[in-house]
Amino acid sequence: MTLPKGVHKIISRGREYYYFQAGRGTERAGSRIRLPNDPQTPEFWIAVRQAQGMDAATGTGTVNALIDAYETSPAFLDPEILSDGTRALYRRMLRIARTAWGELPAAKLRPVHVQAVMDGFAKSKGKANTFLGTMRALSGWARARGQLDDSLTEGVKPYPVTGGHKPWTTAQIASALDELSGTIRRGVFLYLYTGQRGSDVVRLGWTDVDEGGFTIRQRKTGREVWCPIVPELAAEMADWERRPGPFLLQPNGRPYSRKRFSIHFAEARENIPALAGVTLHGLRCTAVVRLRRLGLSVGQIGDISGMSLAMIERYCRFADKKASGKAALLTLGRTAEEPSCKTLENRKTNSL
Repeated sequence: MTLPKGVHKIISRGREYYYFQAGRGTERAGSRIRLPNDPQTPEFWIAVRQAQGMDAATGTGTVNALIDAYETSPAFLDPEILSDGTRALYRRMLRIARTAWGELPAAKLRPVHVQAVMDGFAKSKGKANTFLGTMRALSGWARARGQLDDSLTEGVKPYPVTGGHKPWTTAQIASALDELSGTIRRGVFLYLYTGQRGSDVVRLGWTDVDEGGFTIRQRKTGREVWCPIVPELAAEMADWERRPGPFLLQPNGRPYSRKRFSIHFAEARENIPALAGVTLHGLRCTAVVRLRRLGLSVGQIGDISGMSLAMIERYCRFADKKASGKAALLTLGRTAEEPSCKTLENRKTNSL
């Protein structure tokens, strides 16, 4: 479990103890405050907020009480449902909700209030959309358990986000595979032909191979996927050393983190002009488009990549439009080249 900032765990004689200490390990370290032993109880999180200098009082039926119940529920704490990263992100967004409405009655909260907070983040659309996603999760959980009668987010729309990660072009892929070498080239192959997130690509190894594919539980979602090892990737893997651990190792022999691999890739990219502006996550988009062009359905691509259907459709929209446009162009070309529908025999028949 990812602990809040300032909270640390100590194991002594087989028992776990939790403490809060602001600035721990620095010259400005504050006093150490003992916390309850079980981080899955409301009391633990109330004590954390109190240690952080926040009002720990939580009235019954308030937004704070609702969030306390959600943050200590199996739906929030179960790693099979939410990853550590998602929980940490949700907690940041829920702190915003606490600041805005903490001691107000949860039953009085309406979509207009959520929209007002989002409008305050209008210059940071990604943050606004993340807040909306978190409130949807809270609202869905609360309504299913009778803690709220009405949705907190009904009618609230996410902000459209332009730009983002773009699929690589055929020329960019060719340049990368021609000019990259070693572990960086290996990583690009894995990104390109598995379509997995970077946090999962860096964990892939021979022990994940299962009947011609990779079986992996995705770190972000906790979802287990099976990704086929396509012939292009299999050919590249044929010369890789068979050893325990991940395929991608740093020069010092340590496994890569997603961030560290991104840094080393960026350094290598600087020497290849054709790769200016590309991102590793763009290879995930590229993998999705490639699978779509091979004829796989959106559902099949979702099973392989672990990506939401909405995101797959977003990535594939341009590819589908482009394919339709090319098909239309071919049809128009054939039509222009075909002779008139009236054959010689027809003309003779019509002249009688």
